[in-house]
Amino acid sequence: MTLSPITSLPITRRKASLVLASLTAACMLPLGATSSAQDTQAQRIVSIGGSVSEIVYALGEEDRLVAVDTTSIYPSAARELPSVGYMRQLAAEGVLALNPDLILAITGSGPQQTIEVLKAGAVPYAEVPEGYSEEAVLAKVNAVAKALGVSDKAGALKAKIAADFKTTREAIEGANSHPRVMFLLSAGGGRLMAAGTHSAADAVIRLAGGANAFGEFEGYKPINAEALVAAAPDYIIAMERPGVHPIEEIRKLPGLELTPAGAGSDRLIPVDGQALLGFGPRTATSLLRLSKDLGIIAD
Repeated sequence: MTLSPITSLPITRRKASLVLASLTAACMLPLGATSSAQDTQAQRIVSIGGSVSEIVYALGEEDRLVAVDTTSIYPSAARELPSVGYMRQLAAEGVLALNPDLILAITGSGPQQTIEVLKAGAVPYAEVPEGYSEEAVLAKVNAVAKALGVSDKAGALKAKIAADFKTTREAIEGANSHPRVMFLLSAGGGRLMAAGTHSAADAVIRLAGGANAFGEFEGYKPINAEALVAAAPDYIIAMERPGVHPIEEIRKLPGLELTPAGAGSDRLIPVDGQALLGFGPRTATSLLRLSKDLGIIAD
């Protein structure tokens, strides 16, 4: 019998190390463990994605967490856990080194090569769907609760979230004011980055009852002072960041004084990015607060 020659494929050191890490983790698992199921509930969970980790805490299952990513900043106890790095810059070695028995990750985590290695490994990998709506938040809760084996706990949390969204929705129904709102992602070095459609920020603006001042493009794009003036936002919102007060950055924007938003400091609004844009348990109540800050509903 003649054997067919094996085709030789180039393997980079990086790829080789990722594969080795995956195989090493597989060897550390008990016999019989698979990437799809285990005989007992996972007790060593790595959670990737701020809203995912927040849901784990909201379900009362935080004692099973052994690590989170850097976007997992709420509640404050999450920041005390070991970190696997930023959700889009993960290293398989770093995740697997924690010897997890479940990896819980939001869709969009990366890089893709790392995710492929993790999914192909022996450690169960549960992907939580991302989305920017009430339905998406409820779907996240379902996915996390199912992966944790506590679907019975999902009902109460989903009921609260749905009630919060209903309160916000009813509050803005019939509102006569729909101000033009600009979401400023960053203004570092004078380079402005604004949010267009098909983004979490755009969804937040619409759900709060406003209109996106930059609804003519998709995603997040750089703009200049002329574009800012032409967009004529009534309000500008920006995320609070550690050590940086966004309002101070906004006040320095060239052309701001030529827009309605430049008419007063109450038109420049700092927001908690994770609470509002994370589309997790706190998003609905954060939307209600934003609606009040935008003058859409009475405070």
